[in-house]
Formats: sequence, C-alpha cells, structure tokens
Amino acid sequence: MPNHAETRVLPHTAQQMYDLVADVESYPKFLPWNAAARIRSRQPRPDGSEVIEADLVISFKVFRERFGSRVTLFPAEKRIDTQYLDGPFSHLHSGWQFTDRPQGGCEVRFFVDFEFRNAILRKVIGVVFTEAMHRIVRAFEDRARALYGSGGGRSDGSAADSHSA
Repeated sequence: MPNHAETRVLPHTAQQMYDLVADVESYPKFLPWNAAARIRSRQPRPDGSEVIEADLVISFKVFRERFGSRVTLFPAEKRIDTQYLDGPFSHLHSGWQFTDRPQGGCEVRFFVDFEFRNAILRKVIGVVFTEAMHRIVRAFEDRARALYGSGGGRSDGSAADSHSA
C-alpha cells in the first residue's frame, strides 16, 4: 500500500497554493498522467467548507483509468482532503495543508495513501512510485511559478523535508 508525504517551502502565499490545488478542473493542463477532469457536483456547507465530487482520468502508457473522488475544501484552514469514491483503486486518501510563513512564502504539506486493485497496475506503480510522487509535486510547483511568478519570500532554498514509505 504505497504512501508518500512531503513538506515543501514555496515562495507563494498559502492562499495562492490553496487556490491552485483546489482548481481540480485545471489539472489536465499541467499534471502528469492526468488526461481529463470533470466535476460531478459542488456542495457548499454551512461551515464555509465545500465538497466537490470529481472524476479524473489517469493515463499511463497503455493504462487509462477513470476514478471518482470527494474533495473537501476548507478555505479558512487552507486545507484540502480527498477521499476515494470509485474506480481502479482499493483505497485512496490524500491531503494538502498550506501555512503562511512569517518570513514569507508558505509551507506546503502533502500526503497520499492509495492502492490499485489491479495487480499489474500495483506492480507498475511500485517500480516508479516515489519518482511519480515527486514529479506530481513538482508539477504543482511549476504551475504555481507559471501562475504567480518566482515570488519573493523564499528564505532557505527548496524542500524543508520529504520522505516516502
């Protein structure tokens, strides 16, 4: 059951990064292996959060799979949680947390835990999993740079830490 977590320091605000990740419809424009995205529904909640049900199409070599997920947006907390609904996984859970830093920029925490039902897909992703996760996080960083510029505020360079298990 692959899982991955990273903490990064980026020169953008927590709001900018939250907005970028919350824009699920734009994922096919920049996210590797994401061929399509469609919003099934949007439900604002009284507490200010919003629940989006979305379909994403993942395309990798000869595999093309659609999966549904429930994305819960917590704008006040700058947090995004994703739960699996249907598709090729036996389970999937991911999350993002964005925190502004006093010295500028923001800290981005990302985690994902999932497993494919299909044994062939499990073997394929097992070989490339860590690099694939780093590439996905880099795609969000590159998208932020394209949308918001290089930014100021970064005081220490790049990653605060990263690990996978």
